[in-house]
Amino acid sequence: MDRETLAAYDNEATAFANEWHAQPTPVDLQDIVARFFVKGGATADIGCGSGREVAWLNANGFPAVGFDASEGLLAEARSRYPHLGFAHAELPDLNGIDASRYDNVLCETVIMHLDRALIAPSVRRMFDIVKPDGVLYLSWRVIDGADVRDAHGRLYAAFDASLVLTELTAAALLLDEEVVSASSGKKIRRLVVKK
Repeated sequence: MDRETLAAYDNEATAFANEWHAQPTPVDLQDIVARFFVKGGATADIGCGSGREVAWLNANGFPAVGFDASEGLLAEARSRYPHLGFAHAELPDLNGIDASRYDNVLCETVIMHLDRALIAPSVRRMFDIVKPDGVLYLSWRVIDGADVRDAHGRLYAAFDASLVLTELTAAALLLDEEVVSASSGKKIRRLVVKK
């Protein structure tokens, strides 16, 4: 994770959590998960933030644990959802997570916060933790032109989708779309692949 981005999330965790929980329900994401994920399958949310999706996953038949690099956001998640599991893990390594561990892996708008050189190894590692016949959902904010930082200092890397797709050539591509997110209102690219 980009250090300045991580510091922003740690230092302003409550404000970000409040903002995300005030956003419209991500019905588009939920529809995709319901359509493609292995029902009842062990699920990991990589970059879980304040836990909103982990809570929804668990409530809808996808037993999930959340992982994040930000201790501040993990504290928010644990406070909001004390009955659910959250742990520290950082891309690209995801230390402590075994290969072929999860039926479903969700990574919603996280990889654009990585230095471009870390995107490919992060995608490889997330695919590595998916079980055979499991599913990976991956999305990122689409940034046109050059990398940018927002007012909080968060990095938004600009990169071509081929950087991600090249790492998933062994997978079956189930969905590839560029849309405006129902929750954030931002342009995102979404991929769903099966191992």
